[in-house]
Amino acid sequence: METDLQWIITRVDGKIASVSTGYKGAARVLAGIAELPPAQADEITCRKISTEELFALSDALAWEDLHLYGTPFQLSVWKALFDLTHGAEPPRLLSYTQLAESIGKGPGVRAVAHAVGLNPAAVIVPCHLIIPKESLERLHALEEENGLFKWKTLYMVDQTVDYGEYALGAALKRRLIQIHMNR
Repeated sequence: METDLQWIITRVDGKIASVSTGYKGAARVLAGIAELPPAQADEITCRKISTEELFALSDALAWEDLHLYGTPFQLSVWKALFDLTHGAEPPRLLSYTQLAESIGKGPGVRAVAHAVGLNPAAVIVPCHLIIPKESLERLHALEEENGLFKWKTLYMVDQTVDYGEYALGAALKRRLIQIHMNR
Protein backbone atom coordinates (compact mmCIF):
# COMPACT_ATOMS: atom_id res chain seq x y z
CA MET A 1 0.00 0.00 0.00
CA GLU A 2 0.90 3.65 -0.26
CA THR A 3 2.87 3.95 2.95
CA ASP A 4 4.22 7.45 2.30
CA LEU A 5 0.84 9.10 1.78
CA GLN A 6 -0.72 10.63 4.86
CA TRP A 7 -4.45 11.29 5.13
CA ILE A 8 -5.92 13.94 7.41
CA ILE A 9 -9.05 12.83 9.22
CA THR A 10 -11.16 15.69 10.55
CA ARG A 11 -13.70 14.77 13.20
CA VAL A 12 -16.51 16.85 14.63
CA ASP A 13 -17.72 15.60 18.00
CA GLY A 14 -16.05 12.25 17.36
CA LYS A 15 -17.61 11.68 13.92
CA ILE A 16 -15.62 11.85 10.69
CA ALA A 17 -16.41 15.02 8.74
CA SER A 18 -13.63 14.91 6.13
CA VAL A 19 -10.74 12.86 4.80
CA SER A 20 -8.14 14.42 2.53
CA THR A 21 -4.44 14.53 1.84
CA GLY A 22 -4.22 18.18 2.87
CA TYR A 23 -5.90 20.59 5.22
CA LYS A 24 -8.39 21.83 2.60
CA GLY A 25 -10.92 19.25 3.82
CA ALA A 26 -10.55 20.49 7.38
CA ALA A 27 -10.83 24.09 6.16
CA ARG A 28 -14.12 23.29 4.37
CA VAL A 29 -15.48 21.68 7.52
CA LEU A 30 -14.43 24.68 9.62
CA ALA A 31 -16.01 27.09 7.13
CA GLY A 32 -19.27 25.14 7.39
CA ILE A 33 -19.12 25.06 11.16
CA ALA A 34 -18.45 28.81 11.26
CA GLU A 35 -22.00 29.30 9.97
CA LEU A 36 -23.54 27.25 12.79
CA PRO A 37 -24.43 28.29 16.32
CA PRO A 38 -21.56 27.47 18.73
CA ALA A 39 -23.61 24.82 20.53
CA GLN A 40 -23.69 22.58 17.43
CA ALA A 41 -20.03 21.53 17.56
CA ASP A 42 -18.08 20.93 20.76
CA GLU A 43 -14.88 19.24 19.63
CA ILE A 44 -13.02 19.41 16.33
CA THR A 45 -9.90 17.31 15.80
CA CYS A 46 -7.52 16.49 12.96
CA ARG A 47 -5.23 13.48 12.81
CA LYS A 48 -2.87 12.12 10.17
CA ILE A 49 -2.99 8.42 9.29
CA SER A 50 -1.52 6.20 6.59
CA THR A 51 -3.43 4.71 3.66
CA GLU A 52 -3.36 1.31 5.36
CA GLU A 53 -4.81 2.80 8.55
CA LEU A 54 -7.45 4.65 6.53
CA PHE A 55 -8.66 1.44 4.87
CA ALA A 56 -8.75 -0.33 8.24
CA LEU A 57 -10.69 2.57 9.74
CA SER A 58 -13.09 2.57 6.81
CA ASP A 59 -13.78 -1.14 7.23
CA ALA A 60 -14.91 -0.56 10.83
CA LEU A 61 -17.25 2.36 10.11
CA ALA A 62 -21.00 2.60 9.78
CA TRP A 63 -22.76 5.47 8.00
CA GLU A 64 -23.76 6.83 11.40
CA ASP A 65 -20.06 7.32 12.25
CA LEU A 66 -19.86 10.11 9.67
CA HIS A 67 -20.84 13.76 10.06
CA LEU A 68 -20.76 15.01 6.47
CA TYR A 69 -21.83 18.53 5.59
CA GLY A 70 -23.84 18.68 2.39
CA THR A 71 -27.28 19.07 0.88
CA PRO A 72 -29.80 16.24 1.22
CA PHE A 73 -29.12 15.38 -2.44
CA GLN A 74 -25.34 15.24 -1.90
CA LEU A 75 -25.81 13.11 1.21
CA SER A 76 -27.94 10.65 -0.79
CA VAL A 77 -25.17 10.34 -3.40
CA TRP A 78 -22.47 9.94 -0.73
CA LYS A 79 -24.55 7.30 1.08
CA ALA A 80 -24.85 5.32 -2.18
CA LEU A 81 -21.07 5.56 -2.59
CA PHE A 82 -20.50 4.48 1.01
CA ASP A 83 -22.71 1.45 0.43
CA LEU A 84 -20.44 0.33 -2.45
CA THR A 85 -17.84 -0.81 0.07
CA HIS A 86 -19.93 -1.20 3.20
CA GLY A 87 -22.75 -3.37 1.91
CA ALA A 88 -23.22 -7.09 1.52
CA GLU A 89 -21.65 -7.20 -1.95
CA PRO A 90 -17.92 -6.89 -2.68
CA PRO A 91 -16.70 -3.49 -3.92
CA ARG A 92 -17.37 -2.84 -7.59
CA LEU A 93 -16.75 -0.17 -10.16
CA LEU A 94 -19.77 1.76 -11.42
CA SER A 95 -20.27 4.38 -14.09
CA TYR A 96 -21.70 7.75 -13.18
CA THR A 97 -24.85 6.74 -15.09
CA GLN A 98 -25.23 3.52 -13.08
CA LEU A 99 -24.79 5.40 -9.81
CA ALA A 100 -27.40 7.99 -10.83
CA GLU A 101 -29.84 5.23 -11.79
CA SER A 102 -29.20 3.33 -8.54
CA ILE A 103 -30.48 6.28 -6.50
CA GLY A 104 -33.39 7.04 -8.81
CA LYS A 105 -31.75 10.08 -10.41
CA GLY A 106 -30.97 8.69 -13.88
CA PRO A 107 -31.76 11.92 -15.75
CA GLY A 108 -29.63 13.87 -13.27
CA VAL A 109 -26.35 12.12 -14.00
CA ARG A 110 -24.46 15.44 -14.21
CA ALA A 111 -25.75 16.53 -10.80
CA VAL A 112 -24.78 13.13 -9.39
CA ALA A 113 -21.30 13.44 -10.93
CA HIS A 114 -20.95 16.90 -9.38
CA ALA A 115 -21.90 15.52 -5.95
CA VAL A 116 -19.38 12.70 -6.40
CA GLY A 117 -16.71 15.32 -7.07
CA LEU A 118 -17.61 17.18 -3.87
CA ASN A 119 -17.23 14.09 -1.67
CA PRO A 120 -15.61 15.24 1.58
CA ALA A 121 -14.47 11.83 2.85
CA ALA A 122 -12.11 10.23 0.33
CA VAL A 123 -11.70 6.44 0.52
CA ILE A 124 -14.37 6.05 3.22
CA VAL A 125 -16.93 7.36 0.74
CA PRO A 126 -15.26 5.71 -2.27
CA CYS A 127 -15.84 8.19 -5.09
CA HIS A 128 -12.77 6.70 -6.79
CA LEU A 129 -14.88 3.62 -7.69
CA ILE A 130 -17.01 5.72 -10.06
CA ILE A 131 -15.57 5.82 -13.56
CA PRO A 132 -16.73 7.00 -16.98
CA LYS A 133 -19.26 4.74 -18.74
CA GLU A 134 -16.89 4.23 -21.68
CA SER A 135 -14.13 3.02 -19.36
CA LEU A 136 -16.43 0.54 -17.68
CA GLU A 137 -17.50 -0.75 -21.11
CA ARG A 138 -13.81 -1.05 -22.08
CA LEU A 139 -13.12 -3.13 -18.95
CA HIS A 140 -16.04 -5.44 -19.77
CA ALA A 141 -14.69 -5.84 -23.33
CA LEU A 142 -11.20 -6.62 -21.98
CA GLU A 143 -12.68 -9.19 -19.63
CA GLU A 144 -14.41 -10.93 -22.54
CA GLU A 145 -11.26 -10.79 -24.72
CA ASN A 146 -8.94 -12.05 -21.99
CA GLY A 147 -10.94 -14.71 -20.20
CA LEU A 148 -7.98 -15.63 -18.02
CA PHE A 149 -7.96 -12.20 -16.35
CA LYS A 150 -10.30 -11.45 -13.52
CA TRP A 151 -11.67 -8.03 -12.60
CA LYS A 152 -9.03 -7.79 -9.89
CA THR A 153 -6.22 -7.81 -12.45
CA LEU A 154 -7.73 -6.11 -15.49
CA TYR A 155 -7.00 -2.57 -14.41
CA MET A 156 -3.40 -3.50 -13.64
CA VAL A 157 -2.84 -5.19 -17.00
CA ASP A 158 -4.29 -2.52 -19.28
CA GLN A 159 -2.87 0.89 -18.38
CA THR A 160 -4.74 2.54 -21.27
CA VAL A 161 -8.10 2.49 -19.49
CA ASP A 162 -9.01 6.01 -18.39
CA TYR A 163 -10.59 5.94 -14.94
CA GLY A 164 -11.61 9.56 -15.12
CA GLU A 165 -10.68 12.58 -13.10
CA TYR A 166 -9.95 12.56 -9.40
CA ALA A 167 -9.32 15.55 -7.17
CA LEU A 168 -6.16 13.89 -5.82
CA GLY A 169 -4.83 12.83 -9.23
CA ALA A 170 -5.44 10.04 -11.72
CA ALA A 171 -2.53 7.89 -10.51
CA LEU A 172 -3.87 7.87 -6.95
CA LYS A 173 -7.37 7.02 -8.23
CA ARG A 174 -5.95 3.99 -10.08
CA ARG A 175 -4.04 2.94 -6.96
CA LEU A 176 -7.09 3.28 -4.70
CA ILE A 177 -9.14 1.21 -7.17
CA GLN A 178 -6.43 -1.47 -7.07
CA ILE A 179 -6.45 -1.54 -3.27
CA HIS A 180 -10.23 -1.67 -3.01
CA MET A 181 -10.65 -4.34 -5.69
CA ASN A 182 -7.97 -6.58 -4.16
CA ARG A 183 -9.29 -6.59 -0.62
